[in-house]
Amino acid sequence: MKRLTTLLLVTVTAVGLTACGSSTDASTATEASTVSVQDPWVKAADSGMTAAFGTFRNAADRDVTIVSATTDGVAGRVELHEMATDEDGQMVMRQKKGGIVVPAGKTHTLEPGGDHIMLMDLTRPVEPGQDVRVTIRFSDDSTMSFTAPARSFSGAEEDYQGGTDHGDMDHGDTGEHADHGDHG
Repeated sequence: MKRLTTLLLVTVTAVGLTACGSSTDASTATEASTVSVQDPWVKAADSGMTAAFGTFRNAADRDVTIVSATTDGVAGRVELHEMATDEDGQMVMRQKKGGIVVPAGKTHTLEPGGDHIMLMDLTRPVEPGQDVRVTIRFSDDSTMSFTAPARSFSGAEEDYQGGTDHGDMDHGDTGEHADHGDHG
């Protein structure tokens, strides 16, 4: 009986220590290790700019923040953008200050007409079916990469407002100056 009690005590202690170890592992996990992306895609574009979209799922018990992104050489510059109301009550696209927050245990969808990853100064056309590699950086400096296939999409007509000078950008011969939002 004493032997059975000792065996039971050792088993309970081992299980308790394992549970504590799991908790510690979860608290030291990087933001990138707790996030997955579903249905990523990029709007096909000949030149100028486009955007990347998808649904980010956060499995952690704390919010995570995407603070920047890069591509595999498709864009000279990449910014995190949002749609917001300007002082005239018009919806405009602008750089998202503070990054994109993916709430604890929830999802956050990047979509046309909402938050998105803006690919600017395209170095080459992004054609339907082409894969674009996107790497995002989180507030803890961890990173994750995903592949987003390009799709044809004609969407919202959004205006850009913000601190970056998009007016001098080459938008190609498609008349995209007022059509920055054709990506979303």
